[in-house]
Amino acid sequence: MQHTEKKTSNGYGCRARAMLAACLLSLTGPAAAVAAQSAPQPVLSVPAAGQSAATPVAEEATVSINQADAEQLASILKGVGLKKAEGIVRYREQNGPFTQIEQLQEVPGIGPALFEKNRARLKM
Repeated sequence: MQHTEKKTSNGYGCRARAMLAACLLSLTGPAAAVAAQSAPQPVLSVPAAGQSAATPVAEEATVSINQADAEQLASILKGVGLKKAEGIVRYREQNGPFTQIEQLQEVPGIGPALFEKNRARLKM
């Protein structure tokens, strides 16, 4: 006598899948299933022409690399303590005023990463 019952490809019947789904639902609870289905999707907005994409909460303080003293530089620039700030002032006194903000990277101890971290705080 041949067995005529059809099996699913993974060997489990519909009854086993239903039991598995019921177990999973009981572990997470029905509220989790409903919450996942009704969770609001994030909305992306595109700024209108002429508007900036990010609205700053507060203006960052800026410092003039040609006029500030060491204390001012150290207080405004992130990652720059009094020693590095004194190095900036010393470099400026020995080489004259900076002609470009990027020249700050020529000061010993001011590398590209530190410069980029403070680019928005720098002015001539």
